[in-house]
Amino acid sequence: MKEDVKKIMRRYDRISHVYDVFESPMELMALKQWRLDLMKELSGKVLEVGIGKNIAYYPENIDITGIDFSQGMLKKARLRAETLGRQVHLLLMDAQAMDFADNSFDTVFTTFVFCSVPDPIKGLEEIRRVCKENGKIILIEHVRSEQKVIGFLMDVLNPAIVNLYGANINRKTVENVHAACFTEIAVTNLYRDIVKKIVIKNFK
Repeated sequence: MKEDVKKIMRRYDRISHVYDVFESPMELMALKQWRLDLMKELSGKVLEVGIGKNIAYYPENIDITGIDFSQGMLKKARLRAETLGRQVHLLLMDAQAMDFADNSFDTVFTTFVFCSVPDPIKGLEEIRRVCKENGKIILIEHVRSEQKVIGFLMDVLNPAIVNLYGANINRKTVENVHAACFTEIAVTNLYRDIVKKIVIKNFK
């Protein structure tokens, strides 16, 4: 395992016990509704990369596997699933090197995950591999703003936030999606040009 992956894992392990508190203001403002809307689009055999907050919103009677590379975050996810009585297969796994066979899932989704995957293009290529031909991939991600001042501030603040939290605030995720060789991509701005919903039809 690469050292940068280990560093980010340790950061998420460190903040896992306060993660919900840190995120709660954003959850109240908009994240909950975005998560609920996303859940309506899940079907078939489903993979969530970066498991946790969405467990509370999973549809009933759907086959969901969830992965995370942080033991701390996975422990929180397991406790949440048990508390809510949700059936979900939880696995410790790196999104950049998944143990699943090719074409394992009908739907793959993430929410605010590709800000912290060390090699985002590699992670996206893995999602492409494990998702079936013509399957659906849904990402909700925050990205670097194209507005000059805001983008500049994101670049300036990013090193400190990565050190503290493990997440990059200036990733160009839509560009990374194209670099991972996806072709049918629909992008919707959820909040200005900073939070985007990216829906991909998985042609191979």
